[in-house]
Parts: sequence; structure tokens; C-alpha cells
Amino acid sequence: MNKNPKLNSVYDIEKVAKQIRGKLVEMSHKGKAAHLGSALSTVDILGVLFWRILDMDIKNPDSEKKDRFILSKGHAASAIYATLAHKGFFPMKLLDTYAKEQSCLCEHPAPSCVPGVRVATGSLGHGLPIGLGMALANKMKENNARVFVLMSDGECNEGSVWEAAMFAASNKLDNVIAIIDYNKWQATGRSNEILALAPLKEKWEKFGWNTYEVDGHNINELIQTLENIPKNSKKPSIIVANTVKGKGISFMEDDNNWHYRIPTEEEVQKAKKELGLI
Repeated sequence: MNKNPKLNSVYDIEKVAKQIRGKLVEMSHKGKAAHLGSALSTVDILGVLFWRILDMDIKNPDSEKKDRFILSKGHAASAIYATLAHKGFFPMKLLDTYAKEQSCLCEHPAPSCVPGVRVATGSLGHGLPIGLGMALANKMKENNARVFVLMSDGECNEGSVWEAAMFAASNKLDNVIAIIDYNKWQATGRSNEILALAPLKEKWEKFGWNTYEVDGHNINELIQTLENIPKNSKKPSIIVANTVKGKGISFMEDDNNWHYRIPTEEEVQKAKKELGLI
């Protein structure tokens, strides 16, 4: 487990991403918990954020002087739990209790359930408004820390997201960086068929945001984009990260059955073998 603020290379982040993906499949099986596909699509984004971008203090994760991260798509809670554990925020063995009775690791995160998780999410459309409140407070306190919010594409169906988009632009919250995990699926179908999200990048641009579009599984592209976002542009920034639901495990990729399906022990072993973990 690498607890250093930054890993040395793209290869290092890719390696830890494979470890996290293997753990997610195991956690879903042991905890009999769904949303595995939604968690797997976020892993590379989380890897870049936590091992390369975020300025956080493992010993004092609630410090107001440090960056804050909000997983707005709370149904992917297993991904943030596994990321935080691999980063050293809490012991890895706690992941074995995920989604079990009386565990602090619920299927959707609760406030301060573990170090590094600040708010309850899962009711979609709440994470960005909460993050904007934190960012506005930072501005008022002349605190240079930034707020990062990871959202789902289906979450962009919510009116609260677009109210927040207008608020952020109006208040020139250039200390906010939102990322959309654009895996093109929602619980019951293709995102762009349920509501007309596309063209997603252009819509955010019209709302007054700095906008970027990347391959959400290309570690180098994610790093380059995030490291080059301006800090004094007077505009909030958003990255539309094109991802694949179930990424990293061939028999789960782009298959929306893994929104709710739970892997068998045989499938856990098959996935780990494919990831090169066994």
C-alpha cells in the first residue's frame, strides 16, 4: 500500500487501480451489495485524484486548509471506501465489513462514517450543491483549498444540478472542480435515451463553466487535464470523463446488468485472474 502523496508514474496508478478493482468485486460478493458496475467506472478517476491531485492530510482529513472530495454518486460508495483504505485513511481489513449489519461502511456513505468521507450522498443531485457551499465558505475565509465533486451522468437529470451550475458560475467559484463519470448508463437504460443529456460538455459551457472532455480511463490524460485547470479563472471547471460501466473486467464492461447483479465466487476469481491479481 502506497501512502505517499503522489505515485511516481502512470504505471503506479494503473497498478493500484487494478488492486482496487479486484477489491471491489470481492466486496460486492461478500457484502451481497449491488452497484458494482457503477463503482468500477470511477476507479481511474479516483486513482488520479487521490494519488496525484488532491492536497489532503491523512492524519487530519477534515482540515479546512486542505482540498475536499465529495462522491456525489453515492451508489459507488464501495469505490471511495476501497480508495481511502488503499491510500491509508483507515485499515484495509475494515473493507471486509462492507454492507454488512452494523458496519460503518454502508452501501451509500454516511457523514464521517470513515476518515475522508464528509457527507451523506446517494440521493442524486446533492453533492454538487454541498460542494459549492464549501467552496463559497473557502472564498469568504480566503482559503485557497479546492473542492472536487465526482458525479454520475444520470445525476445530471436532476434540476438541483443545474441550479448549482448557475450558482457556481454566478459566484465565480473557480475553486470548484466537478467531474462527471459519463458511463452512458443509468439504472434502467442508456442515459441519453432517458433524458437528452448530449451534448453534455457544451451544456456546461453555456452555463458558464470551464469545460473539458477526456477519456476517463486514460491516466495520463486525466493527470494532464486536472493539473492544468486554471486556479484563478473566475469560473468553475468541469470534466466530462467518458467511461465504461464495469471497466477493467471484460465480462462486466458496458453491461448494465451489473448495476444490480452481485458476482458469484467463481466470477470473483475470474475477475481477479483477468486483473492479474492471482
